Amino acid sequence: MAVMVRKLRSLLLLVGMILSGLPLTAQSGTPLPEVPEATTRFSATQGCVEPTAEMRKNHMKMILHKRDQTMHEGIRTPQHSLEECINCHVPDDDSGKIVRIDSKEHFCNSCHSYAGVSIDCFQCHADRPVKDIRTRSTAAAVNSSVAVRALWPAWPSRRAYF
Repeated sequence: MAVMVRKLRSLLLLVGMILSGLPLTAQSGTPLPEVPEATTRFSATQGCVEPTAEMRKNHMKMILHKRDQTMHEGIRTPQHSLEECINCHVPDDDSGKIVRIDSKEHFCNSCHSYAGVSIDCFQCHADRPVKDIRTRSTAAAVNSSVAVRALWPAWPSRRAYF
C-alpha cells in the first residue's frame, strides 16, 4: 500500500510540473523572421504579383517557371521576374545604402537564413535593385569596361588561320 501511495504522489508531482510549465510555453510562441515591407508596388492596382500566402508557399515554383519561360521560350514579362521582386522588396539599411544578400535585412535572406535554406540565385543575378545598378557613377562604369577590355585577348587576325 505504501508503494502505491509513493507512486501516486510521484505521478501527481509529475503532472503538476507539466501543467505548471504549459502557460510558459503557450506565451513564448515561435519567433518569426523580421521580413521587410515592400518599398514599391507591382502596379497601381496590385501590391505584389500574388497574395502573400501564395508567394510564401510557391515563390520558388514561380521563379523556376519564369526562368523556363525566359530561357527556353524567350518570353520576358515583369510578372514573377526575379528582377521585379528585388526592385520592390530590397530595402535601404539605416545608413541609406542598399542591403546586399549577405545581410539579414535583405528581403530574401531574412526568411532563407531563418529557414536554413541556401540561396544560389545571386551567383548570377543582382541582389540589389536595378535602379541602384543603373545609377553607378560613370567613372566606375568606364573603368570597369576598360579593365574588361584589357583582360580580353586580342582577336587573332584571319591570316593566323591560313
